[in-house]
Amino acid sequence: MASSDIKPTRSGLMIVKRRMALAERVHRLLSMKLDGMMLELIKITDQAASERRILEEKYARAREMAAIATMMEGATGVLLAALSVEAVPTYTTDYKNVFGVRLPELEPLMVKKALIERGYGILATSAAIDDAADAYEDLLSQIIATAERDGMIIRLLDEIEGTRRRVNALEFKVIPELAELRRFIESHREEMERQDIVRLRRIKKIKERRR
Repeated sequence: MASSDIKPTRSGLMIVKRRMALAERVHRLLSMKLDGMMLELIKITDQAASERRILEEKYARAREMAAIATMMEGATGVLLAALSVEAVPTYTTDYKNVFGVRLPELEPLMVKKALIERGYGILATSAAIDDAADAYEDLLSQIIATAERDGMIIRLLDEIEGTRRRVNALEFKVIPELAELRRFIESHREEMERQDIVRLRRIKKIKERRR
């Protein structure tokens, strides 16, 4: 039932009061959710900044190890070692629920490998290749961890924006309109009651005159 369809009657007033109570309760819950999500966003943003710093450090180390390996084995040797990897690194996706928001969780899969799992011949390559492989595996793991945090931030920002719009709509439109409608119905009912009292007095006087 739209607000415009509510009649200024006792039942109409009860409907408006119930709607106001519901709107205020939803507004309170959404405001609490918004506050909680903001705190979670701050925490995850701090974590993401830390992950970014670690990512930059691991990227620099991976570049350094790759340069050393290239000097030791040559560009062709490094390329052949890289192409010999059979198990493609990937990740699995899961979600955790935070304040009703599904935040992504990424788990590395086949990223960290033992020497015998890398595919290239251990005896045919130098330790520089192993060091470069270790560095790039660390880098890839860190990329996945950083992407996880970034995904969480994006999901939280989207949900925060949507929740803020709903809170504002309730606070500045729905609740004020219901409050105004309640005042109108109460005022109308008071006026009707006054008219009824005046009418009853007139009827009483008329009856008294006829006696």
